[in-house]
Amino acid sequence: MPKTEERIDKWLWEMRVFKTRTQATDACKNSRVTIGGATAKPSRTVKPGDEISVRKPPITYTFRVKDIPGGRLGARLVPEYLENITSPDQYELLEMTRISGFVDRRKGLGRPTKRDAREMASFKEASYTADEFFLDWEDDDEE
Repeated sequence: MPKTEERIDKWLWEMRVFKTRTQATDACKNSRVTIGGATAKPSRTVKPGDEISVRKPPITYTFRVKDIPGGRLGARLVPEYLENITSPDQYELLEMTRISGFVDRRKGLGRPTKRDAREMASFKEASYTADEFFLDWEDDDEE
């Protein structure tokens, strides 16, 4: 017998919006999931035709429920059960944040680049070689 309703946290997990059901539950508890404009608790049920908005910063995804699956689906089967109606300007916002992450990075912040790592490695090798350390001990007592 096919299901006509499903808990929102379970549905989000089954549709692969979140990797784990715990993440889906936490998103609901933190008011990041809305059904028809109203915030949804994890136990709220969804049915075909509902519009679900999921805020995953920096953008908000919007989905329309087509059908309720019997369990977690493979990625190829997901489009049969949900329709992605996220507006194109949200995807533009996502692309802009990806690009700006690289453009606005000031030098010296974050992990060193491969070039920086090679320069540091060569500096360490050059400054601590054994032949550069010549110690000339003079005994003042012998004179």
